[in-house]
Order: sequence, then structure tokens, then C-alpha cells
Amino acid sequence: MDDQQRDVIVIGGGLAGLAAARALHRAGRSVTVLEARDRLGGRTWTRAIEGGAYDLGGQWTGPGQPRMSALIAELGLSTFPTWAQGRKVLELAGHCSTYTGTIPRVAPWTLIRLQLVINRLERLCTQVPIDDPWKAERAEEWDAQTLGGWLQHHGGSADVIALIQAAIRVIFGADVGELSFLHFLFYVHSGGGLMKLVETHGGNQDLRVRGGTQQLSERLAAQLPHVVLQAPVRRIVQDEQGIEVHTDAGTWRARRVIVAVPPPLADRIRYEPALPTLRDQLTQRVGMGATIKCFALYERPFWRDQGLSGEGANTEGPVSVTFDNVAEDGRACLLAFVVGRPARGWAERPEAERRQLVLDTFVRYFGEEARSPLDYFECDWATEPFSGGAPIATFPPGSLTAFGPALRAPVGRLHWAGTETARESTGFMEGALESAERVSVEVLAALG
Repeated sequence: MDDQQRDVIVIGGGLAGLAAARALHRAGRSVTVLEARDRLGGRTWTRAIEGGAYDLGGQWTGPGQPRMSALIAELGLSTFPTWAQGRKVLELAGHCSTYTGTIPRVAPWTLIRLQLVINRLERLCTQVPIDDPWKAERAEEWDAQTLGGWLQHHGGSADVIALIQAAIRVIFGADVGELSFLHFLFYVHSGGGLMKLVETHGGNQDLRVRGGTQQLSERLAAQLPHVVLQAPVRRIVQDEQGIEVHTDAGTWRARRVIVAVPPPLADRIRYEPALPTLRDQLTQRVGMGATIKCFALYERPFWRDQGLSGEGANTEGPVSVTFDNVAEDGRACLLAFVVGRPARGWAERPEAERRQLVLDTFVRYFGEEARSPLDYFECDWATEPFSGGAPIATFPPGSLTAFGPALRAPVGRLHWAGTETARESTGFMEGALESAERVSVEVLAALG
């Protein structure tokens, strides 16, 4: 046990946990990182195929994410732009059309209503404090309804709601009828606005990391002396002398513990003494989004020859959006997102059926050449036992105002990190790094 005595134990080997651990290590504190998986990276995971790197999880960054930009440069990595040249495809109510820029080709009255709704949402989100969204003047009112309910009253036509739904599914891994309107407004404000969240060029999908984003975690871990894989935490025990962490790989004792996993995963750990009811009920209520990324590899990016960008959006599913995902070495790839309601139960469908549904979408958007990829693979994050879903944990109506104050509040010697606890860019890798900054300062102050 003596060699497993630390100042701080960090639970979770993703970006938040490793960045916090490095900050503490640099401050002269002894730190051990415990990761349940046999790999690092959390919700970033890169698969290498014939020289190409494909991110099965988080993969994009963009302007207004200074922590990501600084870390990428510091670790000796670089970025390249997401391909966004050419026409985009929109499939609305079964009809496909193409357009350029950010304005889809829809009926003028639909476009006017859509813009009015977006403008109103952008204004409302600025009224939600990113530090404490539950303190917004209209917090109770907004938290009592879903985004879908608000859209029904203010969005007008079914086409407008369907267009917004397609974007929301990708951002949250959930449908508009499942999200607290207050949580949605907070998330948009935290991320710099709705259009920034959904746009490619100049938005949060602007840049990709050469070699994949999992490298960020791997290179952070290389700077730490104690990182233990395959060590899922089962029990955390606090007493007057310190805190004990029990895992499948052994037991560690520390003065402080940082739990840097999504709230639903933190709920699977047994705590002694029990967590305060506010924190316990918070983790009972939030749930992970449903996200599947589907990749089809080809000899060449034939859609570019047709003047198409590879971007597509579908209001009915099962595929919500598509992207050009050509690797940095030029290996042609199309990426599809199956998210929200269509993603639930996806793993239980026959593999051939799943593949066919995605390829059928590619064929409608990009032609018959899309029907025969060289390779096809997918990642269903709901089947990952130490993720439970992606991209983030979402808050249903009533949960943020009732339990939000427990999201970041320490419990004795326990501290909380992860992108869900971020005040800036929550839900993104930038948010994970922001949470690491906050929690490392918090822990250092507690250690004296």
C-alpha cells in the first residue's frame, strides 16, 4: 500500500483526467491516473488503417478553442482543415437538393421561419450564465420544458423543427423532445452560439488533428510517471485520514481524488459514505447521448469530382449528417452519423442491414460509386462499457435547476471533472481541458 499512496488519484484517462494530472504533477504533487479501459483517450479513439487515421470519437476543433490550439502545438501535433468545398446535400421529407454556403434550398417561408427561430435562440442563450445556468432569471421556466416543446410553440412548421432536429441529434446524441430547454441554451452559450456549433468552416468542425485526437491523451500520459490501465474503479472510501480507491487492479490511497468520467459512469461507483442526495440524484437523472459513427473507405473521393463537399443532412434518418472524412494521407472516406432516437438499438440490428442503410444514404447523396466501399466499419458508443454513449451526458427537464449546483461541487475529498462540468465549450475536447484547469486549481488549493 505504501507505494500506492499518492497526493491525488485521478479516475479517468481521457483528456480531462490526464490534463488535470499533468497540471498537478508539474506542481510537484504525486499523482496516479486510473483508467478502466485497456487504452487512453476516453471518448477520443483513433483507428489506423493502411496509413490513414480515423477518429471513432471526438475529432474536430476550431476557432475559439485556445486550450486545444495550445495543447496541439505544445505536444508537437498539427491540424488540417476539414474539406468543405463544393455543394452540400439536404434531404428534407424524402426530397434531396443541393446548396452552397450555410443556407439550404428550402421554401422561402420555411427559410424565414428557420432564421427567426435561430436568431431568437441565439438571443435567449446569452441570458443563461455559463458558470451557474440554474441562476438564469427564467431558469425554472426554461428547465420545465424541452427544446422540442419550445420549438412547437415558437418554431412554426414541421420542416423547421425537422431541420433543427437533424443538427441537435449530432450535437447531443439526443432528440429535441428529450433535452431540457435550459440545458440546451446553456450548452449553446458555452459553445459560442448555435451556428458555431453546427458550421464546418469557421465553426467547431473546422479542423482535424493529423494522426488523430487520441494522440493528445497518449502524449499527455507519456509525461506522467503513474498511469494504470485496466483498473476500473469499483469503490471509493473516505475517512478522516484520506480517501481510498478500490479497483480491479489494486487499491490506492490519496489525500484527494478527481473523478473525471461522465456523470452516468460516476454513478456506477460505490461511495462510502454515500454521496449527498443532491449529487446522487443528479447522476441518476442525466444520461449519455446515443452516437454511432459509420465510415466507408473508397479508392478516391469521387464526390469531389461532382463538386460535392461530402456534407449532407437528413431530417428523417437513420443517418442525420454526413461528412467528407478523407484521411491526411488522401485515403478517401465518407463519414455518417447515426444519432439520437435512430441510434438506440442500432447494435441489435443485423450488421448487413446497418451497413446497407448507411450506404443507401451515401448512394442517394453521392451516386452509385458509393455503394461499394473498400472497407466499412462503425463505432457505436453505447456498446462501450466505460462510455455508455456519446458525445455527452444530457439533462432532461427539471434536472438542471434541481440538481445542477452539485455538478462541480466537491464532496469531502472528492472533486469532479470532465467536459460535462465545463463552463466553456462544454461537450467538446476544449471543455474537457477547461474542466481540467478548474479542478487542478481547486485540488491544489485544497491540498494547501
